[in-house]
Amino acid sequence: MNQTSTVSQQGTPGHDARPDAVRLEQVRRSFGDVEAVRGIDLTVRPGEVVAFLGPNGAGKTTTIDMILGLSRPTSGSVQVLGRDPRDAVANGLVAAVMQSGGLLKDLTVVETVRYVKSLFTHTRPVDDVLERAGIADLADRTVGLCSGGEQQRLRFALALLSDPELLLLDEPTTGMDVEGRRAFWSAIRDDARQGRTVMFATHYLEEADAYADRIVLVSRGRIVADGTAAQIKARAAGRTVRATCPGLDDAAVAQITALAGVEGVDVRGETLMVHGTDTDAVARHLLTRTDAHDLEIVARGLEDAFVALTADPTGEPLATSSDRSLP
Repeated sequence: MNQTSTVSQQGTPGHDARPDAVRLEQVRRSFGDVEAVRGIDLTVRPGEVVAFLGPNGAGKTTTIDMILGLSRPTSGSVQVLGRDPRDAVANGLVAAVMQSGGLLKDLTVVETVRYVKSLFTHTRPVDDVLERAGIADLADRTVGLCSGGEQQRLRFALALLSDPELLLLDEPTTGMDVEGRRAFWSAIRDDARQGRTVMFATHYLEEADAYADRIVLVSRGRIVADGTAAQIKARAAGRTVRATCPGLDDAAVAQITALAGVEGVDVRGETLMVHGTDTDAVARHLLTRTDAHDLEIVARGLEDAFVALTADPTGEPLATSSDRSLP
């Protein structure tokens, strides 16, 4: 992997003459009468860490398949590192870490890495990728005895063997504990500073919020939002009032729901959450007309933006909190 000179906070390289890591221009992909991707334009620069998010059926998997050269667009063009995607993959410039599959359970961790290493002409040392993936101490363990998180880190080690310039990750930290997730993302950020480009899908929205330079939201085959986490969250207007409100009956909830600017009311035991655009009015009502206490007003988060921006035209969200991975 070639080093880039400097990378800004949003991952845009300074004076980097390398071609775009990914460039999609008016890409469409149809399967019979179903158009899965509907005119996507996307440019990813070297060294960016990009979260690629959307509900199931949004077109993410189809787009990723085209970037990996597994399928061709019906129309439009796809370039990876200035090349045809299949050429980039064949030359070890692109690697993917998928959520499951691809491991021989009877081999040890180090045997697995050595076997995959034998398939490439030029690779990083086995000990290097094991250390980088945080599994050097698991080298002699049989893959079948590794936990889900350990197997995922093994897939990460395998992806690093060819020292790819572009790394595609599907749910990369599934099965990892908190410390494992933190160590994984620390390694990813270090790689990005050295110029490696990363695109990842995750249902842990806090990971996209914390570690992505940029978030691309896809819905119904189109990009519906593209920007930093702060920019995406700003697209979800309004705030949330959270309060402890004992003894709240249906009539009181109906009064709160009828307040101007209220978009939704959630009651969970004695906890009340009111979502809307005029939270000051909601707070005044709660303090003067109910027994509410411990009020706090919080800005909308990435979760709210995700639901709002990927909702269908009828207003029903296309996703729940559990289906944000590559379908």
